[in-house]
Amino acid sequence: MSDIPKISPFLWFDNNAEEAIDYYTSIFKNSKRFDVSRYGEGGPGPAGSVMVAAFELEGQRFTALNGGPLFKFNEAVSFVVNCDSQDEIDEYWEKLSAGGEPGQCGWLKDRFGLSWQIVPTILPELMQTGDAEKTGRVMAALMQMTKLEIDGLQRAFDGA
Repeated sequence: MSDIPKISPFLWFDNNAEEAIDYYTSIFKNSKRFDVSRYGEGGPGPAGSVMVAAFELEGQRFTALNGGPLFKFNEAVSFVVNCDSQDEIDEYWEKLSAGGEPGQCGWLKDRFGLSWQIVPTILPELMQTGDAEKTGRVMAALMQMTKLEIDGLQRAFDGA
């Protein structure tokens, strides 16, 4: 029986898949690289460059393809990084936004154009209380933030 998951993200890069894999595996401590297929002579990519490569970040398997400039990432697909502390949010935000661009409400684009959401694990607890007033305050606070701040969300929840 194979340890390859039934469903996993397949990421299309122009010509920098290997650079992206190195970047992502340097950010996430629990990461692995798997099989790499390289272009040979006469292939559509430079000989020796990555054609397709598999890697894993925090237990999630990915495949990267150097497919050329035909397709680009956009915000319709993003990856959520659930963080237990503000330090963890700060670390992932800093590393993933370096060379990219911050967005609203914990969203950012990394330097490859891939969208990420850096989110505290406490957020569902703050948003799903059944108390519309508390939820509204948390949502209003969240909408004012780029990088999410747990203390600010908690103060909004508490009405402070």
